[in-house]
Amino acid sequence: MTNEKNIRQSYEIAKERYASLGVDTEKAMAQLQQIALSLHCWQTDDVMGFENQAGALTGGIQVTGNYPGRARTIGEVRSDIIEAISLIPGKHRLNLHAIYGDFQGKVVDRDEIEPCHFQSWMEWAKEQGMKLDFNSTSFSHPKSGNLTLANPKDEIRNFWIEHTKRCRWISEEMGKFQEDPCIMNLWIHDGSKEVPASRLKYRQILEQSLDEIFSVDYKNMKDCIEAKLFGIGLENYTVGSYDFYLGYGVKNQKIVTLDTGHFHLSESIADKISSLLLFTPEIMLHVSRPVRWDSDHVVILNDELLDLSHELVRSNALNRIHIGLDYFDATINRIGAYVIGVRATQKALLQALLEPSALLQEYEAKDQLFQRLALQEEAKSLPWNAVWDMFCLKNDVPVGESYMADIEKYEADVTSKRG
Repeated sequence: MTNEKNIRQSYEIAKERYASLGVDTEKAMAQLQQIALSLHCWQTDDVMGFENQAGALTGGIQVTGNYPGRARTIGEVRSDIIEAISLIPGKHRLNLHAIYGDFQGKVVDRDEIEPCHFQSWMEWAKEQGMKLDFNSTSFSHPKSGNLTLANPKDEIRNFWIEHTKRCRWISEEMGKFQEDPCIMNLWIHDGSKEVPASRLKYRQILEQSLDEIFSVDYKNMKDCIEAKLFGIGLENYTVGSYDFYLGYGVKNQKIVTLDTGHFHLSESIADKISSLLLFTPEIMLHVSRPVRWDSDHVVILNDELLDLSHELVRSNALNRIHIGLDYFDATINRIGAYVIGVRATQKALLQALLEPSALLQEYEAKDQLFQRLALQEEAKSLPWNAVWDMFCLKNDVPVGESYMADIEKYEADVTSKRG
């Protein structure tokens, strides 16, 4: 039997097994096909970007490792992305930071960036069948310091306000070009190593800055605001805390971004989904893997990711939830890290889509709690992997671990030859 024949036979057995529990595997695959994840371009180059003036990473961000083959130019970043998406089923988006503009070797400060610096990205993404998302970049700049939008000094604060306004303008033009809203995320590292004399002071300044930034309404982009528990060197106080952005998001009907690495490790991100859906228009997720802190390890298929994915599906709100990846690992092959994390996220979503939810809800409605728990446990060992293999086959991407050979070949032919 050919490998494809084995895959199809295994799928038919899985399809029948799931059908016995009222689950339509074809429907689940069709739903997964519609979920476009936003791939983070910075996995290819360790968050370096293309600014001539850019220096070491700041803002509490840290990339570990120095595996050979880091992308150094726009062409290399794009080549790596093309290789990655060829190994990932489905059609996906690409997430850019402001430091990834096509600056043509010129020094363009962040309060000077314009849509023209991202025109080549728009055209390239269209050729690849991808849509773009965007991020302002407040770190790794001479004016970053510990405070940007919350800085009491007018010169510094106004610089970052102008930068963020321009990022929204660029996002609007991206959305127009691709005829689909560009999701723009705003995250700043602002905070303090020690407790400040007044926490309120800096949060008032940040609120005022955000009000000015958001004073212009756009139709082709969507704003997201992202919190963080703390950053390295800013452990005692973060201006843009979760409480701050949750309050601001609800008050102003902005999308709140939940980064899975930006909370205390004992917090459940999954538990926040249903509450946010009641009070904010949409949700943006940044899927990462924190190990003891916001370490941005490669995403893997772990309990936290499965719990989050199940909650997204159970909430019946996938049309209101945007999912992006946000991790960076330079200790292993960067394309491999890309593919592992994206495919793991898709696997978790597929398992959630295959959950026998109707039967579980029926048990719960009848107060049959033993039956509910028993089925939840048995569902974990249902043959979801056979459905995943079929999904990959349908999308003409490598099934199982066979993608490893493709990455090894790309490394031998391309990345290993970079200086």
